[in-house]
Amino acid sequence: MMKRILFVLLIGITVLSCEKSTEDTMNVSGNIKGLKKGTLYLQQFKDSTLTVLDSLEIKGDGAFSFSTEVDEPEIFYLYLKKEDNNEINDRITFFGESGNIVINTAWNTFDTNVDISGSKSHEKLLEFQEMASKFNIKELGLVQQASTPDFQEDSLALDSLGRLINQNTINRYRYALNFGLNNGDSYVTPYIMMTEASEANPKYLDSIYKGLTPEVASSKYGKQFKAFLDKNN
Repeated sequence: MMKRILFVLLIGITVLSCEKSTEDTMNVSGNIKGLKKGTLYLQQFKDSTLTVLDSLEIKGDGAFSFSTEVDEPEIFYLYLKKEDNNEINDRITFFGESGNIVINTAWNTFDTNVDISGSKSHEKLLEFQEMASKFNIKELGLVQQASTPDFQEDSLALDSLGRLINQNTINRYRYALNFGLNNGDSYVTPYIMMTEASEANPKYLDSIYKGLTPEVASSKYGKQFKAFLDKNN
């Protein structure tokens, strides 16, 4: 009898140890307000293929929780397949890392009004995106202005707007490059350089790569950044 009890206890301890989070575990939890029915997927690109890491069928309660092991900070996705046959604007992009990450949003503004906390890497990505969006908004306003009849009929005014658009683009690249130079210890930096500043002067990009910490340079995006530079130099 005693041996049987010890055996059961041993099995229980083994199960608990298997379920226990490690220092490399990323726990993603949160709530999708108003969602009654749908399937939520945790996704990641592996070898250029978007892979489903885990999924959860939601019925009547928008609370969710995922756990997965991560080697280093990188981009992950939450994809929501709602029961409305509409796959547009249903994917949240976030920079995941080990630890507890909380993502709260709503079913009808899934990827447009989302709150993400717990990831320092994602906070750094947001820091860049918030500033970059100002340049994007300015460019959109200038382009819309240039399309109006008054400017279409005035070549001098149109040329002036063109110069403003070009200067705004230059300023955006300058901001991206300065961000890279000042954040060599962030895993976000090589990702941003490839996605937002790939057309910048290669010598500046090379300087940014050389300023990366060894950990960042040897990361997934650090290696991709190096391969990009080698290919374009």
